[in-house]
Amino acid sequence: MSGDTGGLPPGPVSEMDGEVPVNLKKVLVLAGVALVLFLLITQPEQSAAAVQQVLGWLRQGAESIITFIRSLFGTATPVA
Repeated sequence: MSGDTGGLPPGPVSEMDGEVPVNLKKVLVLAGVALVLFLLITQPEQSAAAVQQVLGWLRQGAESIITFIRSLFGTATPVA
């Protein structure tokens, strides 16, 4: 079978097909890093407050999950 393409569509395949998402991902990551660095340099106190707030949310969420798991097993001891 000389015309068999192995299930692939006929015609040339562009080399850029797999590179566009990778380049977009790189650009977005670099833009995110640049934004974080910009905010850290220009507004360090507000950046620190934001980080502390996010860490507080994560801590509260973890404590809630621990309380839930303990209540499932009947050992609902409050987290200090």
